[in-house]
Amino acid sequence: MRPWLETVVIPPDRSWLLFDRQLPEFPFNWHYHPEFELTLTLNSVGMRFVGDHVENYGDGDLVMLGPNLPHAWQSRATLKGPRHQALVCWFTEPWITALIDHSPELRPVHGLLVEAGRGISFSSTASANIRTRLQALVGAPPARHWLGLLEILLELCGDIERSTLASNEIKPVGGARERTRLTRVLDWLNEHYTEQVALDSLAEIAHLSTSQLQRLFKRSTRLSVSEYIMQRRIGHACALLAQGELPVAQVGARVGYSDPTYFARQFKAMKGCSPTEYRRLFCPK
Repeated sequence: MRPWLETVVIPPDRSWLLFDRQLPEFPFNWHYHPEFELTLTLNSVGMRFVGDHVENYGDGDLVMLGPNLPHAWQSRATLKGPRHQALVCWFTEPWITALIDHSPELRPVHGLLVEAGRGISFSSTASANIRTRLQALVGAPPARHWLGLLEILLELCGDIERSTLASNEIKPVGGARERTRLTRVLDWLNEHYTEQVALDSLAEIAHLSTSQLQRLFKRSTRLSVSEYIMQRRIGHACALLAQGELPVAQVGARVGYSDPTYFARQFKAMKGCSPTEYRRLFCPK
């Protein structure tokens, strides 16, 4: 499964969207979207996938994700009752950056947004401090809803124990035209990174020369196109390996490597261990 583009619709009477997701299970659903996301997971234990980062999560897991960062949760069990719960906050980059630009009191949030490009996991203390506050925003009137998120973001800025997750981030540079071009390229790559990718074809999508595309891509992702493709493939492989369902060779083939040896070599170069060793971290048996 490649990451799929999720469409987030923010209501016209709201600046951001809060969704109280309650399900019998959280199935693995590898996706991305252009909005920032803050998610508090409750009454659930399982595995969390962010880019090329995989780890177990538990009740009170609190993470913030930047735009276009692939992610998924896969539940194993609840602590009590039959339903897993996730309070998911989505807000757009133009909205939050405009607020920061016009409100000096919000400038500390800028650093949080930058870190979120790689995903942020917040401490249990920070999660406990905002848990009741975030729960109270479910069904709150628009004014309280608007102010509540800003208060939460400002408080999270003070969490010195927070940690970043994925290996790389995407930070589009330049004006609106450059951002639009890069978005088209990234959307295409996220759909086709398991295939052979021709730089000429990407340049046509962006309406740039190959050299112009490479410069824009490098400035925005700090990676070459080939390095980005490798990170997307290895990140996908990490998720499949942690699930423990497919043989290692099939994992490599699923993410775009026809040669198992080459897959193992690229995986070790990026993660510091072989695919088999990585799988044992999550599936000891």
